[in-house]
Amino acid sequence: MANVVAGGGARMGSVVLAFALAVLSGCDRAEPPESTGSAGPADLAAYRDCTASSAPTRPVAGNPLAARPFFVEPSGPAAQQVADWGSRQRTADAAALRRISDRPVAQWVGGGAGSVGAQVDAVLGCAAAQGQLPVLVAYNIPHRDCGSYSSGGAASPDEYRSWIRAFASGVRGRPVAIILEPDAIPHAIDGCESESRYELLSDAVQVLKATGSAVVYLDAGHPRWITDVHRLAEALRRSGIAHADGFSLNVSNFVSTPDNVAYGKQVSSAVPSKPHFVIDTSRNGAGEVETAGDVDGGPRWCNPPGRLLGMPPTTDTGDPRVDALLWIKRPGESDGACRPGEPPAGQWWPEYALDLAQRST
Repeated sequence: MANVVAGGGARMGSVVLAFALAVLSGCDRAEPPESTGSAGPADLAAYRDCTASSAPTRPVAGNPLAARPFFVEPSGPAAQQVADWGSRQRTADAAALRRISDRPVAQWVGGGAGSVGAQVDAVLGCAAAQGQLPVLVAYNIPHRDCGSYSSGGAASPDEYRSWIRAFASGVRGRPVAIILEPDAIPHAIDGCESESRYELLSDAVQVLKATGSAVVYLDAGHPRWITDVHRLAEALRRSGIAHADGFSLNVSNFVSTPDNVAYGKQVSSAVPSKPHFVIDTSRNGAGEVETAGDVDGGPRWCNPPGRLLGMPPTTDTGDPRVDALLWIKRPGESDGACRPGEPPAGQWWPEYALDLAQRST
C-alpha cells in the first residue's frame, strides 16, 4: 500500500502468491500509507506433507482467538535463510534469524481467482494437521494501495467478488483468522475508490463469515493515519464491521503497541458493537522513526533503519478489547524500493531481517 505521512498502514509489498508461489504486503501517509505484507512459502510443496485434517476448533466466548496456538509455517523465507546460513557456517547469523523464523507470521494471499482457493486450502490443511490457527491476509482489492508500491489487485469489482468467493471456498470449515484488505478503508477515506470499496468490503466480510469458521478483522490503518475516529468508525460500519469480529491496526507499520491500544480503544468506543481488535507488532519494538521527514533519502515508513522486532504473537494481551498481538507483516520483507539498492515491496531481504533480529536481543 502506498505510504502516507499521516497515514499508511500496511505496505503490502510481498509478491502475490500465484498457484505455485507465495504471497505479499505495504503504507504511511502525510507520507502516503504503506505497509508490506509477508510472502509465504516458496511454493505449495511446503504444505503437501501436512494434508491430515482435524476437527475445527470452535472459538471460545469473548476472544475468538484465545487458547489457539498460531500457525508457524514450515518453510518460509526466514526458515530457508536459517538453513542456508547454517550450511555455510554462518551459525551466529542463523541463530539470530531464528527470532523470526520460529515465530508465527501471517500468510498474505493475492493472485487470481483460479488459484486462491488452492492457496488457502493448502495453508489451512497444514495448520489443521498441526492443531494450529493460521492467520491469512486477504489482499486483492481493486486499485490496491491506490497504485503505489504495492499496486495491483483485482481488475474490477466483479473480479474481486469472484476472488473473495474463491478464497472462501478454500476454508472448508477449518479455523482461520483473516485480516481483510490492509489499508483499504483508510485509503477510501482519503478518496481512493471509496464508494465501490465499502460495498466490496461489506460483501467480503459476509462471504468469509458464511464459512462458519473464519474470524474476520477489517483493517483500520494505524494511529497516525486517520485521526478522526468517528469518520473511521462510519467507514468501518459501511464496510460491514457489524458482521466482522473486529478490526486490525498497524499492519506493516511501526507505531508502538501502547499507542495502538489507546487508539484502538477510541475506535472501538466509536463502534461499540464490535469493540475487539488485533495489532501488528512485528516491527514496532522501537516505535516509529521520530523525524517527520525522509530518512536517508527515503520515506520514514519505508524500511527505516534501527527498528526492532515487537512483542511475539500472543492472545495474552492483558486487555479484554485486544484479541491478539500478531506478526502480520513478515519481518525482513521490504516495504518497497524506496532507496537505491532496496528490493521491491514484499521481497525477502535477508540483510534487513538480520539487522532486525540482531538488534532485538
